[in-house]
Amino acid sequence: MENNNRRSRRFERPQKEFDERVVVINRISKTVKGGRRMRFSALVVIGDHKGQVGYGLGKANEVPDAIKKALEAAKKNLIRVPLVNGKKTIPHPVVGTYGAGEVMLRPAGEGTGVIAGGAVRAVLELAGIEDVLSKCIGSRTPINVVHATMDALKQLKTVNNVSRLRNKKVEEIR
Repeated sequence: MENNNRRSRRFERPQKEFDERVVVINRISKTVKGGRRMRFSALVVIGDHKGQVGYGLGKANEVPDAIKKALEAAKKNLIRVPLVNGKKTIPHPVVGTYGAGEVMLRPAGEGTGVIAGGAVRAVLELAGIEDVLSKCIGSRTPINVVHATMDALKQLKTVNNVSRLRNKKVEEIR
């Protein structure tokens, strides 16, 4: 019985603290004297569905190595997103920009869901946002869109944050 217990403990895998989603994998080629040298670039978003989200970009000669590097970079880029209405939506409309890309995010009523495409959807779902409207304006390159979405999420502030910054009571701000 003792031996059986030890064996089961050995194969238990630790629970992951973050979910991860690979947004895009690009093939990069560098022309050298002998021909083209191929590498891979991976964009990964991680989040805990409770308000923490991050993204990372990794480059390597093989796809799994690029994803592993991107995951390590994403863990260093984590931010906390303020959520309201029972932790389901964002506190106010916001626009994030990066390069030629803009991402507009607006809070939505309960039950609306995540109205967003590709890269924006990955970031918002992993952050734990359930009801939100979004619109991509300008560049739709996944890397630019993820950067712009993260910029928008960094700009979010709750009423409590604003009252603390202005040294006022919450009632005075509302």
